[in-house]
Amino acid sequence: MAQQNLVVCSKCGGVNRLPPSRNASEAKCGKCGTRLFSGHPPDVDAKTFDHQITRSSIPVVVDIWAPWCGPCKMMAPACEAAAIELEPHVRLIKLNSENEQSVAARLGIRGIPTMILFHGGRELARTSGAMTAGQIVRWVRDRLPTVTA
Repeated sequence: MAQQNLVVCSKCGGVNRLPPSRNASEAKCGKCGTRLFSGHPPDVDAKTFDHQITRSSIPVVVDIWAPWCGPCKMMAPACEAAAIELEPHVRLIKLNSENEQSVAARLGIRGIPTMILFHGGRELARTSGAMTAGQIVRWVRDRLPTVTA
């Protein structure tokens, strides 16, 4: 029997089991009914961040940003475009480093924008600086060869 993916709902934090045979891009949360993948990386709080990283079986890319950061604002549309291309194989979320300073400190964030790739609760890679959607997708796929178009 094929292993089911565990996908954390970014709205309510519910953990959803998705069999590989199911079209994950159309899946909704069993707890709150929200679509699990929308092509719009949600801005998460510390609790949701930790839940996404520790409970999800799919890779999670975190865009660490701040509202006063010009390059972060410029990169926001690229992050959304990358989410559209990478979901449902990879979850993209955003973390406001100004609102979640303790998480940013725990992650050792020294500059923004910074993207960190997690899988299985572990950090696999990180990069700093603004990127285009194509660069984000390429960066993720270079580190996760099993994630295809």
